[in-house]
Amino acid sequence: MAYNHYILTCGGTACESNKGDEIYSRLIAEAEKLGVKDQVQIVKTGCFGFCERGPIVKVLPEESFYVDVKPGDAAEIIAEQILKGREVPRLLYKQDEAKKKTTAIEDIEFYHKQFRVVLRNCGVINPESIDEYIAREGYQGLEKVLFDWTPEHLIEEMKISGLRGRGGAGFPTWLKWDLARKAQGDVKYVICNADEGDPGAYMDRSTIEGDPHSIIEGMITAGKAIGAHLGYVYIRAEYPLAIDRLRIALDQARGYGLLGTNILGSGFDFDIEIRLGAGAFVCGEETALIKSVEGNRGMPVPKPPFPANKGLWQRPTIINNVETLANVPVITAKGGAWLARIGTEKSKGTKVFALTGKVKNSGLVEVPMGTTLREIIFEIGGGIKDKKKFKGVQTGGPSGGILTESVLDTPIDYESLTAMGSMMGSGGMIVMDEDDCVVDVARFYMDFCVDESCGKCSPCRIGTTQILNILEKIARGSGEESDLDKLNDIGKAMTKASLCMLGGSAANPTLSTLKNFRQEYLEHIRDRKCRAGKCKHLVRYEILADKCIGCGLCARRCPVNCISGDKRQPHVIDQSKCIKCGECFKNCKFSAISKN
Repeated sequence: MAYNHYILTCGGTACESNKGDEIYSRLIAEAEKLGVKDQVQIVKTGCFGFCERGPIVKVLPEESFYVDVKPGDAAEIIAEQILKGREVPRLLYKQDEAKKKTTAIEDIEFYHKQFRVVLRNCGVINPESIDEYIAREGYQGLEKVLFDWTPEHLIEEMKISGLRGRGGAGFPTWLKWDLARKAQGDVKYVICNADEGDPGAYMDRSTIEGDPHSIIEGMITAGKAIGAHLGYVYIRAEYPLAIDRLRIALDQARGYGLLGTNILGSGFDFDIEIRLGAGAFVCGEETALIKSVEGNRGMPVPKPPFPANKGLWQRPTIINNVETLANVPVITAKGGAWLARIGTEKSKGTKVFALTGKVKNSGLVEVPMGTTLREIIFEIGGGIKDKKKFKGVQTGGPSGGILTESVLDTPIDYESLTAMGSMMGSGGMIVMDEDDCVVDVARFYMDFCVDESCGKCSPCRIGTTQILNILEKIARGSGEESDLDKLNDIGKAMTKASLCMLGGSAANPTLSTLKNFRQEYLEHIRDRKCRAGKCKHLVRYEILADKCIGCGLCARRCPVNCISGDKRQPHVIDQSKCIKCGECFKNCKFSAISKN
């Protein structure tokens, strides 16, 4: 059926949690109410990426791009745009500076330098419709794989593409597949690692929510390459929307003969099962993940042997993360050379980042490898919020380092990030401003790693705890300069001796901040001062007598009643009772409280 208009509503987790589902339902109800339901198709899509301005609604063919939409706006969109053919100006996205309305996505700065390969269908199709995926060249490459290409030819195309694992290590995908193909054994497995555990990261979750069939097609292709007939998607149970859409997609693929026995009459059998993880960060490591799929406690084991030779139930197994597999259908459909034209000499293709933190435009970003950090943060991301100064950016989550302004113009690829003391990781990118304290940040990530360590090897189990204790000591104002050498020594020992990359990289945030922000550590130790005011033991709040008018608001907001004073007279803080919560500072309307 042909429609005059198509309304795309964001159905990603962030927008769904902000009444996105209600917006979708209200749009349908209003279309029925005004008698235009036969003129407009209303579709719930995956994430548009521009999460800072969600919920998002896009109207075609006008390309109207509406942001910060609320359920109450549904009636106006239907009445004005669908019934009368007029846009709703107040909802249109406007560039911050020019304040001119912007309609087409291509006109929005957030999308200017993006190039969508992995996210090609997110925000475009209904993720619960296999027909819409097929209409966007879905399963087109699989036809070649099943009927025209040998496994050797397929792996050669993967080699030409230059695709490397997007889970963090950057191992050549073709080589992993080739090792498993050549491994001895009649039973082999394919595993999709969807156990995304980095704080602030949601790339893989959003990809599954917005385009689950791309993962299914990638897994079938991987199975054909190595001779596997069963695959598992290992996904944390904390992703209910992604799980639901994946289950729907699996049922649809089976119904179309794309999964199961004798796929499309090719003689190739392959099916996929879902395994739910309990949310353990260590299960992102492939051998720990395998143990969890087997029903055991998720703990890493020494390598070799590598999973490509002995993996799940001691059978040859390949493990690729969501982003890696989402690239595969594009490679098979367009050819490896197409992807190889994107990116740098050693890092081909694109990379998806979850851009978060103190940046104006947070969201999902997909850029060609070789794009600089400055382009992502200050052009796509719009720069730092509230006109604050940029301080640092962390890439790679708890395993990554914190980089300074001096390296912002370095092209991003696997090698350059490692050389700068960080890593690509799965794609988390957290921006920090002048109000962030590097000691506090390093302490946060080490506390996370202490909780997530499986405890199997002593370098990680003991090392993370010791580093956390020293960082807490420095944050309390009782640190010594010799502690910095201890942090460095313990961190390097963990890097060399830990059993898996959780322990091997856990010290990266600490080591990188020691290198790039050493003076700030020394201020905590020598001056007993936290310049950002985040280490509360080193903060002192004082009321400025010449500015205090005695309104009493600070005293009313104080949770421990440590502020006293007569009405219309300067008040005083009892430092012996002050718990450094900052409520007085945040609530004073006359800038009469200093924070030192």
